Amino acid sequence: MATLDLFNTLSGTVQPLSAVGAPELRMYCCGPTVYDYGHIGNFRTFLHVDVLRRFLRQQGVAIRYVMNITDVDDKIIRNAASAGLPIAEYARPFETAFFEDLEALGIERPEIIARATECIPEMVALVEQLAAKEFAYQAEDGSWYFRVARDEDYGKLAKKDLDQIEDGARIESGEFNKDAVRDFALWKAVKALPDGSKEASWQTPLGDGRPGWHLECSAMASKFLGDTFDLHAGGEDLMFPHHENEIAQSESATGKLFARHWMHVRFLLVEGKKMSKSEGNFYTLRDLLLRGHRVSALRFLLISVPYRHQLNFTFEDLAASANAIDRLRTFHKRMVKGADPKSIAPFAEGINPAIEEGTTQAAELYTAALANDLNTAEARAAIFDLVRAANTATDQGTLLRGNAVQILAVLDLFDGVFAVLKDRDAELTRAALVWAEKENRLNEADPALLETLAFSDAEIDALVAERTLAKKQRNFARADAIRNDLLGKGILLEDAKDGVRWKRK
Repeated sequence: MATLDLFNTLSGTVQPLSAVGAPELRMYCCGPTVYDYGHIGNFRTFLHVDVLRRFLRQQGVAIRYVMNITDVDDKIIRNAASAGLPIAEYARPFETAFFEDLEALGIERPEIIARATECIPEMVALVEQLAAKEFAYQAEDGSWYFRVARDEDYGKLAKKDLDQIEDGARIESGEFNKDAVRDFALWKAVKALPDGSKEASWQTPLGDGRPGWHLECSAMASKFLGDTFDLHAGGEDLMFPHHENEIAQSESATGKLFARHWMHVRFLLVEGKKMSKSEGNFYTLRDLLLRGHRVSALRFLLISVPYRHQLNFTFEDLAASANAIDRLRTFHKRMVKGADPKSIAPFAEGINPAIEEGTTQAAELYTAALANDLNTAEARAAIFDLVRAANTATDQGTLLRGNAVQILAVLDLFDGVFAVLKDRDAELTRAALVWAEKENRLNEADPALLETLAFSDAEIDALVAERTLAKKQRNFARADAIRNDLLGKGILLEDAKDGVRWKRK
């Protein structure tokens, strides 16, 4: 069993990650604000947290993982008002879509989903704690703010000196009546909307209003994980001010350490530029599916670069990721057939000691790489080295059935974290097309994609079997017609010693 050494943003060093004072490792990750569909930058963070969680579980660590859903904030209120909908009705479809995207990407659902609108009492209690200790004050408009100057440790996560944080660095709308510009909102008094109605609010001892974003995460994390927990994760863009403010309000209220370990995932670039709608390089998972790209390829690409390294997303790399997955799946099928004594061409019985040693070494290198600050690049390299060596040995006839069984066990270990061997790409693309039709976005789909999906996997298997029979009956005209028909639909066939393999373009 390996110990995971993980970089801790708070200490600035790589440290062992462990559960303290509880039978399970308690972790929290900042989830989405559900005002729109999640983009690929969001999902890079959630994918690396999924890698962390899957690897910990492989090492026998029990986990209590909480992810929040921010279902009330300025953008949701503004967009809901424009759409003429209550905030819950506006946000619900985007929350549903988020979990659909998580499932499509193979991201396992957290043990606990915490919605901001379901934890208002805990947020109010936290503000009251801060007010009792004079860390919070109420402004003339009824809003409550955190008094940053009173917190001597403010800035310790992002390594910022309070004296160097300029007054006026950021003033939110309606926040001109607070004591100091650096102070941040805990509870926002209810305001009128442009149409004269009032925004969503709750009647509380703090006054009618709604929580500030930073307050939400502190209250939800402590509600489900306690005042102090083991790991807090999120994207690097949240480090300051969001995570810094979480620490300030939580530790000021309780007098205890908030989170022992902080994990921040670097943001990504798209073709060398920051992703933004104005640049025309802003992509959701659904955008990429409608362009004909595969979910598995996106998952593999986004996690293959370690979480502390910036990823430059390119469509060339996405295509290369798809090709790499095809290699893995083809190799996996080859090992499955060779390990099965009832298959067409099983491997010879026995174990080749040299290949056994290489297989053991690959498993050890894979585990050591992930245990070393989740180095997914080195973990992936160890598996592909094994694939190359095993394919060569198979071609030479030196890989035996016992070796194939051992290699399959290593592939299972690998896929327990990377989760790309199971082929659900066509199924997920079809689901995206159903969604696009419902949303009147089918015009955005790649026309070739609709052709490629004309056949289901079962229909393709049936045509491949018919072609195989036609060849045995020396009906080569029919066999060629089937091959060409499939090729026209984007289905490539490969004749091999152990049978026919097919894949979608």
